[in-house]
Amino acid sequence: MAIPRIVVVGGGAGGLELVTKLGHKLGRKKKAEIILIDRNSTHIWKPLLHEVATGVLDSGLDEVSYQGHSKAHGYKFQRGTLESLEREEKQLTLAAIHDAKGNVLLPARQLSYDYLVLSLGSVSNDFGTEGVAEHCHFLDSPQQAEKFRRDMLDTFLRFSANGEECERQQLNVAIIGAGATGVELSAELFDASKMLHSYGFSSLEDRQVKVHLIEAAPRILPALPERIGKPVAKELTKLGVDIHVDTRVTCADSRGITTADGTLIEADLSVWAAGIRAPAFLSELGLSTERNHQVKVHQTMQSIDDEFIFALGDCASCPQPDDKRVPPRAQAAHQQASLMVKNLRAAMANKPLKDFVFKDHGSLISLAHFDAVGSLMRGASARSLFIEGRLAKFFYASLYRMHQMAIHGVVKTGVTVVVDGLNRYLRPKMKLH
Repeated sequence: MAIPRIVVVGGGAGGLELVTKLGHKLGRKKKAEIILIDRNSTHIWKPLLHEVATGVLDSGLDEVSYQGHSKAHGYKFQRGTLESLEREEKQLTLAAIHDAKGNVLLPARQLSYDYLVLSLGSVSNDFGTEGVAEHCHFLDSPQQAEKFRRDMLDTFLRFSANGEECERQQLNVAIIGAGATGVELSAELFDASKMLHSYGFSSLEDRQVKVHLIEAAPRILPALPERIGKPVAKELTKLGVDIHVDTRVTCADSRGITTADGTLIEADLSVWAAGIRAPAFLSELGLSTERNHQVKVHQTMQSIDDEFIFALGDCASCPQPDDKRVPPRAQAAHQQASLMVKNLRAAMANKPLKDFVFKDHGSLISLAHFDAVGSLMRGASARSLFIEGRLAKFFYASLYRMHQMAIHGVVKTGVTVVVDGLNRYLRPKMKLH
């Protein structure tokens, strides 16, 4: 008798944690065949992309090979991009993969499934704003983060090469969107400029780097409590960030960013970090989706159209008892992956599935090495505990270690911590090539 096949499309935080758990509980025991599909061959934790973008984190050291990881954890990996879905036949089509010259590396393929999980994350939503796609950087993928890093180094190098003339100028960076990514990138840029000065960019001083943080809402970090937003705004202002709130962007071009009142904010580098949406092709699969392309699911995380199709993380619109939707946060994807394992096993055994209820454990914002601010939720009372400084930095760093433990286990994560410490001692503090 053939064992059921569970196909997971998308190897982000939730998807990789899910296949790791399924591989341990079902794949290794031959109770199910677990297959992960992703367009990339490696994984890196998305909340770290702002550090990749500034060179503080070398993605080559922290990325996880899906092929190697799958062998060690009881699942299979296939590189590919979901192209179409035939629900009646329980079959999906993966698009052909081409190399940089256009040669076919892998032809289009069909893959059958018994249960399908969509874990495709989210991408930035530019809302069709004129010029943004052409003139702004995005930080949705490691490739985009690396492109920003290279352009940042080139821009800083050109600026520094002007010598005495450089000392009378400013290097302007515009970041549109003051959510977690925009705020953390703002602080990291000042950290990067300090390090570049010490590594030979002698004409570049951090005081000459002017970061404009632009937010349409009345305050920065609008999705988080004001108790977090206020001290973060104070610290960013102290660093030298120009914060523009209640400011809507209408256009981006080679000069910089134009706001709704006609003001031009000059920028040598522009980053769009405002708003997110699910990948647009999800609305073309024949499943019910929201306007932002999120797949509509029941609280069990099953599609409202098909009990054999599940969705989790940022690409899913999952209702909650208070009629709100699960927020697009890494901790939500982590919690959903844990319940998804139980629900898939229940579905295979024809047992009732459990509803997902998001438990908010708090929020943490890192301001490079300068500071960290956040709140932790305390027990059943759901009261928050405000933290900052070294304690907040410790908890912020622990979030990534928790993700590593979920995909590698405790022992390997412990070894990784030691290796990371050695790399910080042996290597430059930022990636310079």
